[in-house]
Order: sequence, then structure tokens, then C-alpha cells
Amino acid sequence: MSIKGTTFMNNNSVSGVSRMMQSQSLRVSGRYPMVVSMMNRNGRPETSVGVSVDNVVKEVNGPIVVEVVDRKLKQQSSVVVEGSSDDMYIEDMSTKDEYVTPLSISVASGYSLLRNPRHNKGLAFTENERDAHYIRGLLPPGVVKQDLQVKKTMNDLRQYEVPLHKYQAMMALQERNERLFYKLLIENVEELLPIVYTPTVGEACQKYGSIFKRPQGLFITIEDKGKILEILNNWPEKDIQVIVVTDGERILGLGDLGCQGMGIPVGKLSLYTALGGIRPSACLPITIDVGTNNEKLLNDEFYIGLRQKRATGQEYAELMNEFMSAVKQNYGEKVLIQFEDFANHNAFDLLAKYSPTHLVFNDDIQGTASVVLAGLISALKLVGGSLADHRFLFLGAGEAGTGIAELIALEISKQTRAPLEEARKKIYLVDSKGLIVKSRLNSLQHFKKPWVQEHQPVTDLLDAVKAIRPTVLIGSSGVGQTFTKEVVETMSSFNKKPIILALSNPTSKSECTAEQAYTWSEGRAIFASGSPFGPVEYNGKVYVSGQSNNAYIFPGLGLGLIISGAIRVHDDMLLAASEALAAQVTLEHIEKGLIYPPFTNIRKISAHIAAKVAAKAYELDLASRFPQPENLIAYAESCMYSPNYQKYR
Repeated sequence: MSIKGTTFMNNNSVSGVSRMMQSQSLRVSGRYPMVVSMMNRNGRPETSVGVSVDNVVKEVNGPIVVEVVDRKLKQQSSVVVEGSSDDMYIEDMSTKDEYVTPLSISVASGYSLLRNPRHNKGLAFTENERDAHYIRGLLPPGVVKQDLQVKKTMNDLRQYEVPLHKYQAMMALQERNERLFYKLLIENVEELLPIVYTPTVGEACQKYGSIFKRPQGLFITIEDKGKILEILNNWPEKDIQVIVVTDGERILGLGDLGCQGMGIPVGKLSLYTALGGIRPSACLPITIDVGTNNEKLLNDEFYIGLRQKRATGQEYAELMNEFMSAVKQNYGEKVLIQFEDFANHNAFDLLAKYSPTHLVFNDDIQGTASVVLAGLISALKLVGGSLADHRFLFLGAGEAGTGIAELIALEISKQTRAPLEEARKKIYLVDSKGLIVKSRLNSLQHFKKPWVQEHQPVTDLLDAVKAIRPTVLIGSSGVGQTFTKEVVETMSSFNKKPIILALSNPTSKSECTAEQAYTWSEGRAIFASGSPFGPVEYNGKVYVSGQSNNAYIFPGLGLGLIISGAIRVHDDMLLAASEALAAQVTLEHIEKGLIYPPFTNIRKISAHIAAKVAAKAYELDLASRFPQPENLIAYAESCMYSPNYQKYR
């Protein structure tokens, strides 16, 4: 087959391949798995590349040579490409029983440039760029600025009435034009955050098998034991700084979604980039598929994961150990691994096991805790006193509940210099069996035991509220409508301004709505939720509730760890992040009843959080990047990814 054209000749950046000379020619094998080497005029390989040949768009004055090496046969197996245009499709030359190799030369020029999401600018390519990169005629003649593209795309998105359709449109944009996707998200974060993440991402995960179009991350299964390092090497990017990994067993408040939990790592990492400025190419979403116990999914013909019950015990532990070792071997000690939506029984164990040896972070345990603590610090400006002056009652004693409780206790201990055990006495937790008290000690899971209180057994939340008389009520139960009218009214009966945080996601799982909290408390509640609620009008006054969203914390935390070269995550870093976020709440916000700053300034907020986290890393001797920048805020801002289009030669 004749390759009469490639854009190699006039392109200086060919996916890592050096510029090739006109004397080169192309050899291709279509029969075996292969490694492709671009050969120079002396017959020596320029560099080893994985090549696909799907676009041949420019006339070449001399042949190009590609040597193909069969890994299995340890020998070169090649054919010189020349012949008719019909020969361009190798599969047309094979029989049904013969193997073919899917080929495509990925070149950042010509038609393939328009299909490359990292470099595509759509109609924003200038006249000069269209000529220089052989895309003249492949686009309509109009040249459109990126700002106008943002305006048009937002207009298009607002035509969709169903949030899932908006989600699909955003994912399609990300796969088509990466920089436009992030510019759109950054400039319209308050409107689009609920689309690309909670609550819409929950529905996307539930329907992931039906809406899946193309891979956005790595899928590692229990059947891949012994091959995980090889699978990591299949990912095209090598300079990875952040990994978000899930096994899909506890997706938001929706339960076991198995392999379809991939929507969570994808969504989280898009926020790492948009809100924290981490380069998209440095982010890697991973789903560990060990099966699912969700019978509905196992019987769903569109389910895309392993059709088996979940692997547990030693088999699960061995897989995770191989995964963690492979990640460290492949990407180094400073890659941040964020555990996301693991079930309680695995989440705590994984965090405890790998915290001493890896840079790991569990957003459900630590991120949620940090953002809630920040909200409580801000709320004190409205209700007065210190954290130690308040009593806290939790509905929910899982990852989020115990994680928040522990960070509150750490902050109280830090402020009062009292022992941690003493600080814990101000915090009460209610699980599905009632108040966690001493008489239940022997039947409790290990992560609940630190929260045992000397108290009579109480099985009902309302009775617990009456008995303990908390000033702060926090819901992390994953069960909707559990903060009933009676509960909120009782909280309001002995608190002038009861602090009520309904944190469970998605919206359907929220312990109460903003309208319910304000109405039942007669407008006196200080309210925040995990998923967003709109403004509420009560007695002629409009109340705007805050969203206790982890997205306030983890992007800035991740950026701080990266810019300092941190090798471990320390609890003091989480406290620093909380204090940095609370410091961004102004008097104007407080007067409106807000305990979190608006998301419109999230990149500025992330830079401040990153600076505080990095400073703490240096203080604790956990940083590895030296010298320490004098102005960490300015340095953090300078390291942030920009979604603005680049100019091409």
C-alpha cells in the first residue's frame, strides 16, 4: 500500500517523535503485535513509539521508513508501504481467521489535530495556523475567539432540561476540546459543578454502562493480578501526579455500583484541574473492579464490569497491595493516591495501611472532615464561642461521620491543649442502632470504638437530640429525610441559632432540604448541605445556604502537596486546609448567613489552601522541593494550569 502523505515533514512536534527527514520511508506489519521505531537515514531508530496509521494527509517527496518489531518473535517483521489506495486498510487484505493490527499514525497536524482533544481549538484556529497545520478547508472559514466559543457552548448547554444530558454534553466536550471544557467549567463553576460532579454524577454512574462512549481512565480487575504494572504502562501519559481510585462499592449514597463507579474518579480529577490547576495530563482516574454484589447490575445486559460477586479478604488485599506497589514503582513516591468511595470496611484499613508508606488521602474521610471543620470555624463567627464550647451530634458513624468527628476533636485538642480523648467527649455519634455508648462496645466496628460515650442507650435520633442537647447537628447517614420536623424544631427550642449540616449526597439522600431547615427553625438555622439547594424565601426574607462541598478542599490540598513535593499527608495539613478555607469567609458572607465563600473565587481559594498545606509540609519536614518559595500563594498560582488556547507555530 502506498503512503503518499503524512504531516511529519512539516511538523516539529509529532507526539514525542523527532522531526523526520525526507529520505525516510515506512514499513508496516499488519499481522502481529508490534513496536514501531521511526528510522533515520542511517537506518537507526530515532525513538520508540506506539504508532497508529489512520491519517495520511500530505504528499511526501520521499518515502518514510517505520521498522516494526514483533515482540513475540524478537525479530523485525515488515513490509514496505507502496501500492494502491485500496491497500491502505490492512484488514481488507486479511481473511476472517487472520489477526490484523489496528493502525493509525497520531500526528498533531491536519485532520488528526482536529481530533486531538488536547490540541484542538475548533474554529479558534487562526488563518496562519490553518495553513501551517494543514487544516485549511477542514473547518468553516469563520475564525472564532475562545471567549465566544464559551458563550456559544453555554447557550447550547442551557437548552438541555435534563441534567444527565448536560453531563453527557460536557463529557463529549472534554473528549473533543480539553481547554474549552476547562475554561467553560472554570468560568461557570457554580452552574456547572452540580453537572460534572454531585448530584448529577451519581445518576451518570448508575447509567454508566449505557452512556459509556470511550475510555477516560484505567480499569483494573481482579483477573489482572500479576499484570497491574503492565496495565499502568498502557496509559499514554507517564508524568502522573494525582490518581483517584475507587472500587465502586460505596458510590456517594447510592451503594455498590461496581465498575460503573468510574464516573467518580473522572469527575474528581476534572475538578483537580479546573479548581486546583493540576494539569489534565498529570491526572489518572482508575477503577478497581473486583465484582459487584448489586444483583440489579449483575442482571443488567448493559453492565460493563465483571459479572461476579465481590472478591474479599486476602484476594482483595493482595490485589490492592500489588496496585499500590505498582503505582509507586511506575510514578514514584510523590504521586498522590486519593481513595474514593470505598466501603467502610476497606476505606479505613487502606488508609491506615498505606499512610506510612505512600502519599495517600481519603476524600470521604479526610476531605469531608476538612471542609466541614472549615464551615464550623466560620459558623462560630455567627454563634460565638470556640469549638470546645459546643456539643456535636452526628447521624451517621461511617467514613464521613467518624472522619469529621476526629478532625473536630483534633482541632479542639490543638486549641485547648487538652488530650484528644478529652476532646472526643464533646462529640456524640448515632448509627443505625442508636447512640454509640459503652454498653455497645463489644459489638462495634473498630473505627467506632473511639467514640463510645458514658451514656444510657438511646435508639432514636429525636431522643438523642433531647438527651444531649447539641448545638451542632451533622448528618452523614446517606439516608434522606432523617432530620424530621420534630428533630429540627427540638434543635431550635434550645439553640438561638442551631447549626444544621445535612451532608449526604446526592440531593435525594440529604437529611433535610434547605427549605425544611429554614422553615422548621423559623429562619434561625445556620444551614449547609452536601449537595446544592437554591435560595429559600421565608417570611419575606431570602436565605442562601452554603454547600459543604469537598471540592473546596481537595483541589487546593492536592496542589499544595505537589508544589511542595510532599511525601506523606499529615493531619496538620488537613487542619491547615480547614483554617485557610475558613479565612476566605468574609464579614459580608457571614452577614448573609454563609459559612463558605462563593465558588466563583475557587481558584484563589485553592491557591491559599495550597500555600498553607505546602507551608505545613515544609514545617513538618515532609517536603522534597527546595528551596521553599518565599511567596507560596504566588507560586501556587503560577503553577496552575491555564485553559486558554496556546499559539501554534
